[in-house]
Amino acid sequence: MRINWTQREMIMKIVYFGPSLGGKTTNLRNIYSQLTPDVKGQFMSINTMEDRTLFFDYFDVSLSARFGKGRIKMRFELYTVPGQVRYEETRRAVMKGADGVVFVADSQKHKMPDNLFSRADLDEILVIHNQNPKTFPTVMQYNKRDLTDLLSVPELTNALNPRGSPEFLSIAINGQQVMDTLKGISTEVIKASREKFL
Repeated sequence: MRINWTQREMIMKIVYFGPSLGGKTTNLRNIYSQLTPDVKGQFMSINTMEDRTLFFDYFDVSLSARFGKGRIKMRFELYTVPGQVRYEETRRAVMKGADGVVFVADSQKHKMPDNLFSRADLDEILVIHNQNPKTFPTVMQYNKRDLTDLLSVPELTNALNPRGSPEFLSIAINGQQVMDTLKGISTEVIKASREKFL
């Protein structure tokens, strides 16, 4: 988190983390499409030949919020990480300096091993960056709820969310719960910021 008290601006980095093809990039593209030009920056994406995220997707959102005795400009930088196992170093680099995480889980039953690997990887990366996985601002998004052969919400919660982070049931491809997820992680990050700086 970076704060410029002179300009009353707080910049927070939120990373969408999860298994490959789980819907992280779809989340960002949907959010970007819903925002007006005056609050969003340019969308940047670097993909492989197979149109899968290789490094990251990124754009920023600027809002204003009450903070302490006045208002402050809040700028959220939104990133995704590549979910493929071989891009561990890229995930670590993108997570550096993160202030909050949206964990995008794939709700399909056959994707649970990928979800579990990615969840363990997230916790490991947080520790590497001197963050406590138990208290780091995190929300869970259980995506692809429109498909068949899905894990139940209790199954996903028990396996992936033992710490009781806020949960959202989404269909990122049509925008269901996508903005609610963003609001949820924004709330968590702002709450942690207030506790830290006020």
